[in-house]
Amino acid sequence: DTTATLHDRLAADGARLIVDALVRLERDGTLPATPQPADGVTYAEKIGKHEAALDWRKPADVLARQVRAFDPFPGGVAMLDGAAIKLWAAEPVATHDGLVDTAPGTIVDAAPEGVVVACGSGALRVTQLQKPGGKRLPAREFLAGSPLAA
Repeated sequence: DTTATLHDRLAADGARLIVDALVRLERDGTLPATPQPADGVTYAEKIGKHEAALDWRKPADVLARQVRAFDPFPGGVAMLDGAAIKLWAAEPVATHDGLVDTAPGTIVDAAPEGVVVACGSGALRVTQLQKPGGKRLPAREFLAGSPLAA
């Protein structure tokens, strides 16, 4: 799931639950009230663009979750030749031939299936990217217009 797909699924579930509650209210004349416990309550700040930058020293599975979490806003961000590239879809790759002694953030493969980048643990295959001012593209199309060397 991404933030967008999770949002849509929870919105549909919430709408169904509200209808169920209104039916019970009409039928029973009352609804049970359950206070929320104060223990464990935290406030979540609004997500800022500054949080989108990927830290390639982190494990690949953590970065894949970050990319999914920031879709549709603000998008995962990585720097490439001084430009901020948005990463919209990615998956962890446990092993890859080019990973031996490779610094995190190094592109180890650029293939139509995705751009593989070394991470602190494993590698991340980025399958959907966006250049500044451009649109989201599958890796195949992105690489056709912007070839990357591994």
